Amino acid sequence: QVQLVDSGGGLVQAGGALKLSCTGPGGIFTRSVIGWFRQAPEKEREFVAAISWGGGGSLYADSVKGRFTISRDNPKNTAYLQMNSLKPEDTAVYYCAADDRDSAPLMSISEYDYWGQGSQVTVSS
Repeated sequence: QVQLVDSGGGLVQAGGALKLSCTGPGGIFTRSVIGWFRQAPEKEREFVAAISWGGGGSLYADSVKGRFTISRDNPKNTAYLQMNSLKPEDTAVYYCAADDRDSAPLMSISEYDYWGQGSQVTVSS
């Protein structure tokens, strides 16, 4: 089964920054929309951001717009989520995911077939 690998989580104070990375097999990665989702304790997994396979289009949840930036480097089979001005409410396990059936970024979890193992992000107040 295809597996993505996400990394870069950690503990940071409110107002700080972290950068998450996501890598995957080139055969899937370069033709896929890449999305980031997060799940806080006792909450459902929610959409954070997504980027088209070519990198020209992106989509963000309202809660992170202006603070988070998604990007990708296809020759390296890697996508990134730069998180700035972090807040305690951003604390969650962050997952990257790939959708190889669409060209435009989508918010729906059901569109994504391949997932990373998750990376914990903790923001202290």
